[in-house]
Parts: sequence; structure tokens; C-alpha cells
Amino acid sequence: MDGFAGEIIEISGIVQGVGFRPFVYRLALRLGLDGTVSNAGGRVLIHAGGPRAGLDAFAAALTAEAPPLARIERVERHPAALPEPGFRIVESGAGTVSIGVVPDVATCPACLAEIADPKARRLRYAFTNCTDCGPRFSIVAGLPYDRPATTMAGFAMCPACRAEYENPADRRFHAQPIACPDCGPRLWLEREGAEIASSDPILDAAELLRAGGILAVKGIGGFHIACDATNPEAVALLRTRKHRPTKPLAVMADLATAHRLCVINPDEEAALQAPAAPILLLPMRPDAGLAPGLAPGQSHLGLMLPYTPLHHLLLKATGCPLVMTSGNRSSAPQIFRNEEARTGLAGIVDAFLMHDRPIARRLDDSVARFAAGRLRVMRRGRGLAPLPLALPEDFADAPPVLAMGGELKSALCLTHGARALLSHHLGDLDEPATGDAFETALADYSALFAHKPQVIAADLHPDYRASRLAAALAEARGLPLESVQHHHAHIAAAMAENGWRRADGKVVGIALDGLGLGEDGTVWGAEVLLCDYRESRRIACLSPIPLAGGDAASREPWRVLLAHLDRAFGRAAVDGDAHLAALFAGKPVPTLRAMMDKGLNAPFASSAGRLFDAVAALLGLAPDRLSHEGEAAMALEAVAAGDAAPYPFDIRTQGDLIEIDPAPLWRALRADLAAARPFPEMSAAFHAGLAEAFVLVAARAAEEAGTRAVALSGGVFQNARLLEETAARLGARGLTPLIPAEVPANDGGLAFGQAVVAAARHMA
Repeated sequence: MDGFAGEIIEISGIVQGVGFRPFVYRLALRLGLDGTVSNAGGRVLIHAGGPRAGLDAFAAALTAEAPPLARIERVERHPAALPEPGFRIVESGAGTVSIGVVPDVATCPACLAEIADPKARRLRYAFTNCTDCGPRFSIVAGLPYDRPATTMAGFAMCPACRAEYENPADRRFHAQPIACPDCGPRLWLEREGAEIASSDPILDAAELLRAGGILAVKGIGGFHIACDATNPEAVALLRTRKHRPTKPLAVMADLATAHRLCVINPDEEAALQAPAAPILLLPMRPDAGLAPGLAPGQSHLGLMLPYTPLHHLLLKATGCPLVMTSGNRSSAPQIFRNEEARTGLAGIVDAFLMHDRPIARRLDDSVARFAAGRLRVMRRGRGLAPLPLALPEDFADAPPVLAMGGELKSALCLTHGARALLSHHLGDLDEPATGDAFETALADYSALFAHKPQVIAADLHPDYRASRLAAALAEARGLPLESVQHHHAHIAAAMAENGWRRADGKVVGIALDGLGLGEDGTVWGAEVLLCDYRESRRIACLSPIPLAGGDAASREPWRVLLAHLDRAFGRAAVDGDAHLAALFAGKPVPTLRAMMDKGLNAPFASSAGRLFDAVAALLGLAPDRLSHEGEAAMALEAVAAGDAAPYPFDIRTQGDLIEIDPAPLWRALRADLAAARPFPEMSAAFHAGLAEAFVLVAARAAEEAGTRAVALSGGVFQNARLLEETAARLGARGLTPLIPAEVPANDGGLAFGQAVVAAARHMA
């Protein structure tokens, strides 16, 4: 027909599980176009026909009016024959799978109103969802994203749900997890393996919580352990049963309650209410009325809003904020299967609030905080994974890479063209069960996204479980293995997230964390590097000290403090100072000093994390033995207040390396302790001093290298005060800080950095 044309339109990006095909259907009907729409691998494929003006308007609206959860990356139009009359959604076709699955999405306002509507057939239904909200990644078993490829496959739609699913005017049009009380998942309360007879399990669960009980709650990505967050006895009992003495516990509350518990600014409120609904670290109000054992020694609380209908209903029925901590035994992975929960959480919880919708993969809650002007992800999980990350523009032709991450806070990274998929948080691989879960996740991601790597990347440390697995995979598949130094990976991750191109040259990097194997075979953890993607050169480090007892020093801060004080003052001076000597009363000091003298299980390390531990120990803010990673450093950050002049560090050259020597810091701390200076001022001066010392060295290195960019990464930079002090000092010198935001600065971002380094090494 004259003036009419046909086109094939391919849409790439996050276009599955977001209501994109129903949107296309309604748009085509509105513009009077014929054709079809289907999922094809990681794309949406449209065959459209009609007036040329209508096709142009259609193509423009695909981007301008896309559903809120969609991310359009590319629209390609190709001439085609006119389609058959009418427009319809067809079954998904096969195709190469790309990285483009949407995360789980918090309950939308329409569904929240529906479960509270006495006239609605989903009144108080805990699994209500639509195309704008509900489970996605946690139920996907395969792609393309259609109901038969999800864990909802076993729930046949009733006639009423089928009618909604097939009605283009309904917000549940082609919503794959659609369900109702007649045909969908069911909820029940059980104790000791037996279901408790109940007309409303949520009301009965709420009664148990109000009475001080502890409840296992099956959510979207796994089980939580819940109790009344205002009940000190319940919180103490939970800690005792879970063997979690001091690690902060996350709290779930509605928005009004959240404002009574914490100081929340508009940006933080928006982040809490975002589709990802992360746990957000927020300053606690002193009169919040929470149990004192929730976050001992901390100024901030991990808080999240309810993000499923089940959570909304349970909170409302209970009438108080609830602890919502991962459903696991200490250090083990979060439990996400019913039978596993019955055994794994026995003795911890008093009852289980269960349901029968299977979870395809465990997804811990994401954790974030605002620092240096924007939201920064600390743990990437439910609500964020598996959103892809864009690689810098000159990585478009990069080979596909599988990066295996590190030993702690492990995550995988798969690259696909100009995008990278950084997996959800998988945990610490020194825990055997987490290591097994890591291998399961590797198989899951590789199969789900049909990933065929050409390069495998891993940490330089050969004894990490992830590194051993990477080497075995590379050998079995005949692929090159790229070993990437730990801190180079940290800095490369910050570079890539900030769009730093290969062609942009080198940056200076400040990498501050606990420990990572250095290129010289020693332990690094507080470094200034000069980096591009292919290589890095160490310019400066914190003066190393011996870690007496090796790994034991990471758990017992007094060991590190002893090494620092001995180095700064000499052993005789430490032993002759009554206050300093008292810090080590009853400790095996002679044995440790002998170990350090002989180099016996006392490796030297330049670790910022251990420096924080030692300062916290000096101020009495750290226990003799830490119960969780970062406990001492978090306490030191929490007590800091006000502005203070920075404590001094010496900066000197030792051969080809600049050393940042903390000896003057220890002299100043000792003097201030003797003068009874308030701890908040001392902590503030320490943060300022550490930032100032590293910025001075980085600024000199940047000037010599002819760059204005300084990348900041490593787990220590999840300390908001240190990050802001460092960024401000860089900015005052006219330098541009490159700071991670979507990628965790801690080891959860290592795999992303490894991936871009490996890719760059295999590009022309």
C-alpha cells in the first residue's frame, strides 16, 4: 500500500520482566499499527506495519514512554514486509541470551492499595503483584522470561487471573508472576515441622512477635529472622541463639515509623522508596525507642521499608518495627529452601512463616548509604542484581570475560559486549557452605545468561578458593587466565564505573582495605598506585608492620596495636608507660614479640584496615577479639564528631617507594590520651590525618604523571567520614576523585575490576 511500510524493530537493554511487551501492544493499538511483539533472547523483537508517520511515532515512543523499570540501550529499525492485520503478543523466540534480566521490584502503590481494599479479590493476599512490581530475578529459571521459565510454572492461572493476564487494558497484562488466593502460592505458619491451624497466618505470626517470639519469614530471596525491634529481651535472645553478639541487625519499618527511628533527608527517603528498596544506613535518633542491642556502639541503623505484600501485612499486624536479619546460622549462607530452613534454623526461631513459591536463587538484601554526595552500594543483592553495568565506551569490542572475585564478600562478573553483569553478594568463601554456594552460582549465572567466556580472571592470590576454581576452569576449557593484583582490581573497578576509557591514560589510585596479596609477595592494604587498565605500579604505602599470628591479628586488634606501638616508641618505652602497658595485661606479649623478631607467622602488611583496628584498640573501642569483620573500624567511625586538625604522618622515600609512616600519629594519640582529649575529637583527627597523608602523596603522583584523576576504592572507603574527607581534600587541590557508587568499594566489586583489566589486556 502506498505510504505504508513494514519494519523489524529490535530493542536491547532491560526489556524483560518490566511489562515491555504489553506496553508495545498498547502503543501499537493506539497508533493503529499491525504486527507482533515477542522476547528473543535478551531483546524484544517487534514486527510492525502501518503508515510511515505512525511507525516513526511508534519508534520514538518506544523510548520516550517506556515502562519505568525498563532501560532502553538501543533501538534498531530494519525494513520488512507488511505484517498480518492486527497486533498481538506472540510466544518468545530463541536467541542468544544477553545480560538483561530485571531485579526483584518492591510492591507498587496500586498493589499495596489492592491488598487493603475490602472489595478486592486479593484483599490481604501476600503474593499480589503486577507488571510494575513483584518477584523477577528470584523466580527466573531460564530465559526468555515467560511463566514456564519461572518458579511460578507450577501454579496454573485461574479463569480470573487468566482474564487479567490476557487483557491489554489491565496492569497485569502478561505479568508472569500473576497470582491470587484461588490459584497462587499459599502462606502458612508452622512449628517443629507441623503446620499450625490458622485462619490468618500473618495475624498469628504477628501475635508471636508481639509476645517476644522469634520468627523465620520466607521472603523473595530467602529467609529472614524477625523479632520485635523494640523488645530488648527478644533482641538479646536472637543474638544468643544466632551466636551474633555485636554485629548490627537490620530493621524493617514503614516510612512513618522510619522517620521516628532515624534522621532521613529527602534523597534518603527516595532511596528507601525506590524499586530496589535496599537496606540504608541512616543516623539513629537518640529517642527512637529501639532495643539498645540492635547496633551496639554504632551511630547508624540499617533500615529498610517493607518491599513485599507479606512484609507490609506483617508489619501492620505487628504494629512495631521488626528486626529482619538474614535467615542463617552465623557465617553460613542465607537459607532459601523450606526444608533447609526447618533444619538450619531449628533452635533459633520459634516458628516459621512459610510459603510454597520456590526461590530460584538466594538473594541477600542490598545495603547502601549516602556518602560524598550520592548513594553508594555496600552490598549488591536483592533489588539491584542482576542490573548490568555499562563499560567505558572503548570496551565495546572487548572479549567476554568471566571474573571470579576474591575470598571475602565474593561476587562473580560476566562481561558481554559493552556491559558487565556483577552478581549478587555470595559471601565469604572461607566458609565451606558459602564456597559450595559460590560454585552453584557460577553454574547458575553461566547457564542462565548463556555466557561463553574467552578469558577468565582471578585474584593474584593463588590459594583463594575462587582463584583455584578459576585456574581449573581455564585449564579445562583451554582459556587464558589473567591474575589481577587485588588493589589494581579495586582501582580499575572505580575507573570503569566512572567511564574512564582505555584511551584516557593513567590515573592515580588510593586503595585502602584490609589485606591483599601484593605483586612483591608481601601483604598490601594501604597503597597509592599509578594505574591504567592493563597494569599498575605501586608508588606509596603505609609503613608495614608485622601481623603477629597472621590471620589472628585480623581478629584481635590488640596484636596490631602492640606492633604499631613497639615500632613507634620502642618496646622499653611501651613497657614503661603504665597506660600503654595496661592495654596488654594478661596477653602473651613476649611470645608475640619473639614471633615478630623471627618472622614466624608474622607477615609484614601495609594495611589501613588494621590501622583502624589498632587506633580503636588504643581508645578502648575494640574488644580483645572481634565478633565480625569491621567491628573496630565501625566503632571508631561512629564515635567521630566535629572538625579536628589532622593528626600528623611522616612521608619519606624508601628506595623507589614512598612510605606513609604513622609514628607521629601514635605520638599525638599518646599525648592526647594523657591530656584526656575527648574521643570524638581524637577519632575525627585520625580520619582527617589519614585522608590528608594519602591525598598529599596522591597529589604529588598525579602532578608527576600528568593526570588530574584519583580513584578511591577498597573496603576502608566504605567509611563515609574518611571518603568525604579524602574527596574534599582532592577537590581542594583541583583533582577529580573517581569513586565507586553502583559497584561496592569493598571486595564485592573486585570481580568487576578484574573483568575490565582482563578485557583490556586482550584488546588491541
